[in-house]
Amino acid sequence: MTGTGNNTYLIASRGSAVLVDAGVGERRHLDELETALGDLDARLDCVAVTHGHRDHMCGAPAIATAYPSSAFAKHPWPPEDEQYAVRWRSIDEGDTIDVGDERLLVLRTPGHSPDHVAFWHEPSGALFTGDLVVAGGSVMIHASRGGRLGDYMASLERLLVLSPRVLYPAHGDRIDDPAGVLTTYLAHRRWRERQMIEALRAGRDTVEAIADGIYQGLDPALMPAARENVRAHLDKLRTEGAVSTQEGRWQLS
Repeated sequence: MTGTGNNTYLIASRGSAVLVDAGVGERRHLDELETALGDLDARLDCVAVTHGHRDHMCGAPAIATAYPSSAFAKHPWPPEDEQYAVRWRSIDEGDTIDVGDERLLVLRTPGHSPDHVAFWHEPSGALFTGDLVVAGGSVMIHASRGGRLGDYMASLERLLVLSPRVLYPAHGDRIDDPAGVLTTYLAHRRWRERQMIEALRAGRDTVEAIADGIYQGLDPALMPAARENVRAHLDKLRTEGAVSTQEGRWQLS
């Protein structure tokens, strides 16, 4: 689910550094972080986490042990945050994280998870996007764990309006064509939505049946994620009044 692995980003200015996302606590990551801070002659003042999924935050305790003076910042999601022995600084829309002479603006971008944020560096047009986009792939909306597709699409549309120059995602390569990728992501979700409606018209009335019909040939190991995406689409359509459900059976309204 993480493709080639996790990206974390070290941003430094005038001896201060902020790490975007905490990783998973691997020794190799901690060693590389130590080396980078040394090369930059910078101290780690803050670890800013985009959201509470384990691959983004479970490395926080190891980093806190190595850098006890560092702050740890994220938007609250208590059931996830409480798993880690870290004192979290709560951040929300419009807050800023200072890095020497530079500043990151916190943007609330829920949908992939209920606590998701992105970090915007307006002078360079750089946007640190967490799990909003993945170059060459798509993002799972974990409906059973607070993911909401309507919110996710609104977050993508918000990023598009910002006109960033570059996106730094948590998985995959950096994205140098933000407008093209964000537009493609939105079009893909709308196409999937039409597929859901056609599946319902064809008599497929459960999440499992719709997923089997739409994701034919998908690696079986990825089918649970596909079913989460189907449920996210159906929940969005239900919120909009387009579909309804009773006892696990879905139908067009």
